[in-house]
Amino acid sequence: MIMSEVQSTYYHSPVGLLKISGTDECISEVSFHDATQKQPVHRKQMSPMLINCVEQLIQYFQGQRRVFELPISQPGTPFQQEVWTELIAIPFGKTISYLDLARRTGDTKATRAVANANGKNHVAIIVPCHRVIGSNKQLVGYAGGLWRKKWLLEHEAKVAWGVQTLF
Repeated sequence: MIMSEVQSTYYHSPVGLLKISGTDECISEVSFHDATQKQPVHRKQMSPMLINCVEQLIQYFQGQRRVFELPISQPGTPFQQEVWTELIAIPFGKTISYLDLARRTGDTKATRAVANANGKNHVAIIVPCHRVIGSNKQLVGYAGGLWRKKWLLEHEAKVAWGVQTLF
């Protein structure tokens, strides 16, 4: 099987610059990117997969999309893959705790392990690791920064429920 090459593009979102990477078959990365970091040279033609991903992200930020319909592929252990699958199952506008996420994987003692797997997610927003909060309902841990997590959760709450502020 011949794998197509990974391409990247950037999207200036309401929460900062997003780097989006993938092949013709799937998306492998959506990450927050510091605008001062060196950006690769863009091809004149983006793959249909990258175009589709950017379009769906735009729809999400405009409040027109609650579920992403993109094939995702990111390397990880079977446990990490299980956690990421559980993240995708968290409904738009809802949050769960790390303990709840551990329960969903079948082991309430795996709270730290699920938090670690959550942090290793390379497909931000689409694999919604921002929807996991502390058991005390506080915002904790987010690779993109807590301000982004707060923005994303408030955006989803406003779209889903008309709520102005959560935290």
